Amino acid sequence: MITRSNLAEQLREYQIRSKHGWASVSFFSSTSNLTSSRVDVAIFVIWELVILAFLVFSAVSLYFKHLRLAVILVFITILLLLCMKITKQVRLARKKKRRMLLPLSM
Repeated sequence: MITRSNLAEQLREYQIRSKHGWASVSFFSSTSNLTSSRVDVAIFVIWELVILAFLVFSAVSLYFKHLRLAVILVFITILLLLCMKITKQVRLARKKKRRMLLPLSM
């Protein structure tokens, strides 16, 4: 006989099986319980490399005493960080909403 607890257990097992074995390398990972696809991870790694490059360029510009350029680069970096965080939250909310639409029998 199919009971609600059996369906919940099947859903838990399905989620465990479908979960990826590798973790996101993003240091912004505040919710690590939701899995990410390889494309998402690749996009966020590229974003993080661009942010790191901006931070390095701002440090180099400070070394050569170009304060205005360093401030502009730090400002752009902060904007990129915010955009990255917002994009990640939107994607995770979309995935969570899509998961909630799955029938319990899956």
